[in-house]
Amino acid sequence: MDQVFSADGTAIAFERQGSGPAVVLVGGAFMTRGDSAELAGLLAERFTVITYDRRGRGDSGDAPTYDVRREIEDLDALIGGPGGGSAMVFGMSSGAVLALEATAAGSAVSRLALYEPPFITDDSRPPLPADYVEHLTELVGREAYGDAAAYFMTAAIGMPAEAVAGMRQAPFWAGMAAVARTLPYDGRVMGDTMSGRPLPLDRWASVAAPVLVASGDAGAPHILTGARELAEAGDNFTLRVFPGEEHTIAPKTLAPALAAFFTA
Repeated sequence: MDQVFSADGTAIAFERQGSGPAVVLVGGAFMTRGDSAELAGLLAERFTVITYDRRGRGDSGDAPTYDVRREIEDLDALIGGPGGGSAMVFGMSSGAVLALEATAAGSAVSRLALYEPPFITDDSRPPLPADYVEHLTELVGREAYGDAAAYFMTAAIGMPAEAVAGMRQAPFWAGMAAVARTLPYDGRVMGDTMSGRPLPLDRWASVAAPVLVASGDAGAPHILTGARELAEAGDNFTLRVFPGEEHTIAPKTLAPALAAFFTA
């Protein structure tokens, strides 16, 4: 493990492997750098792959207050340091939206690949509650991390409450609860894109880099709908649909598609 320091002084933990052009992997909710290890290993055969703990997770530090801009600065520090000044970026789930926002804000991203940004732009499922982030923040503020994780699973993912109750008895739940304090961060990254309304495509009009928008066709219908909508943002956006795949796509399936896009 190594560290890079963000603009506000927060230490961001990262690992680097492989050689070749730099690729930074940005994880979604609950994810730490270890969750991307298999994908990173596959990509490291052709690229210098950087995995990191987003602020507040794993071995990374945090700040007393949160702003999405700080997470963009974290990514900028990784690109400017271990990335060598410019990098290709892959974002997963809410990490895809963070990577997209960073690219729109001017981060030095030469190619951007996104897998299943969890937009809700239709009526195939309920939108997030209007007070979703505020309620998560309240739960985290009183250190009810298990309750925050459960609220995320029901309100954001749409799992039945009884299924989540069963998950809370499983050994892996402690790990989820340990990262749950950052769930409000993901909520702020998503902003109003889970409201059931059309995407604000003009928000990303400044993105000039080639963008791959990927989704499976076997998961929640709203995810594929949102991916298709995002792919209409510009001529530099391309849609790729993986038959039979869901939100947790196998790294051995994803890695060749990313490698082809990054070397195109």
